[in-house]
Amino acid sequence: MYRTNKCAEINKSFLEKKVKVSGWIRKIRNHGNIIFLDLLDNSGILQCVIENDNKFFSSLDELNVESVVSLSGLVVNRENGKVNKEIESGEVELKIEEVEVLSKAETLPFALHQEDISAKQQSEYRFLYLRRPEMQAMLKKRTQVIDEFRSAMKVVGFQEIQTPILTASSKEGARDYLVPSRLHPGKFYALPQAPQQFKQLLMAGGVDKYFQIAPCFRDEDSRADRLVGEFYQVDFEAAFATQDDIFEYLEGVLKQVFEKIRPEVKISAFEKIKYEDAIKTYGSDKPDLRNPLKLMDITESAEVPNVFKKLVEAGGKLIIIKAPGCYGNSRKFFDALHERAVYHGAKGLAYAFKGEAWSGPLAKMYSDSFKDSLCENDEDGIFMLAGMPDEVYKIAGLMRDEIADKLCLVDKGDFKFAFITDFPMFEKDENNSWDFMHNPFSMPKLSSSQLKELDEKSDLSSISSYQYDVVCNGYEICSGAVRNHDLSLIESLFALIGKDLQSVYDSIPLFKAFKFGVPPHAGAAIGLDRVVMLLSDAKNVRDIVAFPLNQQGEDLFMNAPCSVDEEDLEKHLSLKIKPRSL
Repeated sequence: MYRTNKCAEINKSFLEKKVKVSGWIRKIRNHGNIIFLDLLDNSGILQCVIENDNKFFSSLDELNVESVVSLSGLVVNRENGKVNKEIESGEVELKIEEVEVLSKAETLPFALHQEDISAKQQSEYRFLYLRRPEMQAMLKKRTQVIDEFRSAMKVVGFQEIQTPILTASSKEGARDYLVPSRLHPGKFYALPQAPQQFKQLLMAGGVDKYFQIAPCFRDEDSRADRLVGEFYQVDFEAAFATQDDIFEYLEGVLKQVFEKIRPEVKISAFEKIKYEDAIKTYGSDKPDLRNPLKLMDITESAEVPNVFKKLVEAGGKLIIIKAPGCYGNSRKFFDALHERAVYHGAKGLAYAFKGEAWSGPLAKMYSDSFKDSLCENDEDGIFMLAGMPDEVYKIAGLMRDEIADKLCLVDKGDFKFAFITDFPMFEKDENNSWDFMHNPFSMPKLSSSQLKELDEKSDLSSISSYQYDVVCNGYEICSGAVRNHDLSLIESLFALIGKDLQSVYDSIPLFKAFKFGVPPHAGAAIGLDRVVMLLSDAKNVRDIVAFPLNQQGEDLFMNAPCSVDEEDLEKHLSLKIKPRSL
């Protein structure tokens, strides 16, 4: 009824044939006796022309851009050989014979091609923003990525199963989104932060390999690589699986997806790096391995300069970043890096660079022979940060990236992956008490005899876990673990950090299922949104999602979140609290 073909399908094979196409008027140009218009549909653009002796000429001339029309006519060669090689239909055009106006558009609030569309307008008119070619391409790519993940998971034997959206509030770290229950006044469902307990229950239920494209909901602030409110992950779990089994699945699946979507890009082997080594070498547990710079701890390597002695005696660290090609850069170059270090929380950034002689503030602090031992080439430079370990490694990691960016050392055309392993099992919370660093579901690297030697006063910082991340180009794109299926060990770990076991069973029903036989199991969750970001070279996760909330967690078109009238509040939120007896 509306079209015989899509716009991008029309080419020289259709010459002198009559076709019907439908879409949006993207551009319209009136030359007096002839109108040229670009018609856009989901496939692409077709140039169409109409002369002033056609009865539909005036009706087309009255339309605004983005009006929706159906056009019938004859396919002809473009006049005077004016071929447009940038579009698939660029050798031909449609000579319009009939026009049907399907929907008139008002004047747009912004031009779809303009670069500076505000975040407010993007949210308020998201449906218009989606018509931009780059957004259409992004949505198609997202579909391709999901298809590839599904295909890759099924090839290695995983079964797709959907887990509940309405569930109980969990103890997974972030804040829950709560949904009031009409049938149970005063009680609430929670939207799942992840399908963690359900996928482990599937293992207890006899499912061998599970996966799903899972929606997850967390009441967290927005970041460039994390949406407010909701995100999607490729979630999977396997029974009778070891850490190496999961690594094999992950490497195979991720390589298949990345190679299929971006065949022109080089994909590295998956390096294995322990968490502690990642922090000490790169200053981050999600290092960008395209950056060749590494951190060097020189606290014990030479005589400590007087200015740093008190810091070192208090347990502080002196961290060097060696960088090639520093010689010849201006004072402005080094001052800019110093300012960035201060911005990240450092007191300063000392530096020295080698030329005919060593220069810079750091040059006077160490002997030439020591500085020479750090650098192979005369154009190398060194940067030093000083501070307590928790702070200085983080800042050094950020400066490692800043320096590499300034010196153009990062090959933007590669994907470099790594498994980050052996995460700490415990960390101190804001009350200086021990708690699980990520979640209580991971298997610790701890023998029974070691466990017996521990109590509530023990230093638990040295206990690592079978927890792992996959990182790529500075992003954490996957997290997982070998799960702790040993109920007695689970109880011992919670007791070790002073948790009441009954409250544990009440808040984490999963553990009750372990009383009835559960296989060893392991799994992971791949961040779908971050993978699409990487494959699309997007800078912000909002650019690869159809309808994201803005940074304040709002949808300005749908007016969400919105107020609810009192009648609905009474239905859903009246808490049936019994008065206390006197």
